[in-house]
Amino acid sequence: MATTGVFNGTNLLVKVIGDGGTLATIGHTTSCSMSLSHDLPEATTKDSSGYAEYISGVRGGTISFEGLVAYDDSANAEEIIGYVTGRNKVDWSFGTAETGDTVYEGEGFISSIEVSAEMESPVSFSGEITITGAITSSTN
Repeated sequence: MATTGVFNGTNLLVKVIGDGGTLATIGHTTSCSMSLSHDLPEATTKDSSGYAEYISGVRGGTISFEGLVAYDDSANAEEIIGYVTGRNKVDWSFGTAETGDTVYEGEGFISSIEVSAEMESPVSFSGEITITGAITSSTN
């Protein structure tokens, strides 16, 4: 049954896979976000009656994620670093695992990955996927 009302952010998952295969949740994430953009080139002319006019342009987006490093996760920081060093395109999904909820999917490239280690703290990572091509949506 689809999620109703305000829900806990813990339920949102980012999944990736490179080179074909099954999507796997990026393990031990603590946060994730998807940001979409729509370029609107100005198309104002003398016929615009003094008002600005725009046309629809290029759309794009990014998915950001942060988490804690655990090398035994199926989609871990080490694997994501490999997508960058190998210049691999990845399939991704962004949504919950709840039946009936919307899930967004597409392709992209890992545009950044950072692994940080502070003394006496868990090792953490953060990264970003730059979306390439169309985004589709479906329900679980």
